[in-house]
Amino acid sequence: MSGPAAERDDAASAAGSDPGGGDDPAAGSEPVSRRGSPPAFGEAWVYESIVGALPGASLSGAAAIGLQLVVFEAGVLLFAHLYGLWSAVPAGTVAVGVAAVGSYLMLKLGESNRTLDVSPTYYRLLFGSSIEVVLAVLAFVAVVTHLFVTDPATVGEPSAAARLLPFPVPVAEEPLVSDLFGAEPPTPVVYLALLVLWDLCYRIGTSWWTAVVSLYRELRLSTGPGTALRFRRLDALNVAFAVAQLALVPFIADRPVLLLAMLGHVVAVTVVSATAMGLSLLGE
Repeated sequence: MSGPAAERDDAASAAGSDPGGGDDPAAGSEPVSRRGSPPAFGEAWVYESIVGALPGASLSGAAAIGLQLVVFEAGVLLFAHLYGLWSAVPAGTVAVGVAAVGSYLMLKLGESNRTLDVSPTYYRLLFGSSIEVVLAVLAFVAVVTHLFVTDPATVGEPSAAARLLPFPVPVAEEPLVSDLFGAEPPTPVVYLALLVLWDLCYRIGTSWWTAVVSLYRELRLSTGPGTALRFRRLDALNVAFAVAQLALVPFIADRPVLLLAMLGHVVAVTVVSATAMGLSLLGE
C-alpha cells in the first residue's frame, strides 16, 4: 500500500491508535497533514471527485467553474429566447452565479482543509462520509415538494411562516414556477431549473455539514500546532459561502417559506461556525 492512505495507517500505527483516527485527542491519534498530496478517494467533496473523474478531461478548478458558468448561463439565455421567458433571466442568472461562487468556495475549502494538520477523523467526517449529499437530497426534495405541491395549494393565502419573520412579507398571487415560467412551463426549462436548483441545494448541504464538522473538530479532535488561525479563516469562508446565497432573496421575497428557510440556513451556519471559531480562540 502506498500514498496518503498508507501514510495515515503508518502514522496511526506508530501512535498506537486506530488508523481511522479516534475522537478523543488523548487516545494518541497523531494529526496528519495532507500538504502536497493530491486528494485520494474519500478525501474530496463529491463535486471535486466528479470533476476529476470526467473521462478524457483534465480540468483545473477554474476551468471547471468557468465551464459550469458558461453552459448553465447559455442554457438560461437559449431557453429565454426560444420560449420568450426573458423575465426569468435575472433569477436564472443569479442562481447560476451563486452556484458558480459555491463551486469556487467548495474547491477553496477542500484544498485548504487538506493542507492542515488534524486528526484523520476530521477528514473522514468532512469528505469520506458524503453526508453533504444526504443533506442536499433532503433539501432538494423539500424545495421541489414545496414548489410543486405546497406553493400552488396555498398561493394567495397568508402563510404561517410569514408570522415567524420580523418584517412583513407580501402575499404572492401565483405559484413561483408559474410566475417565472408561465402557466404551462416548457419541459426543457423545468429540467434546467431543477438542475440548477440541485446545484444550489448541494452547496447548502455542504455548508451545513462543514459547519457541523468544524464545531465537532473544536470539541473533540486534536489539531496540529499553528492550525487554529487557518481553521478559523476556513470557518469564516464557510459563512461567506452561506451568505452568498442571500443574492437569491429578492426573487423569493414574497415566498415566506422559502425565505424563512434561506435566512434560517444562513443564521444556522453563521452561529455554528462562529461557535467553532470562538472555541478555537478559547483553546489558544
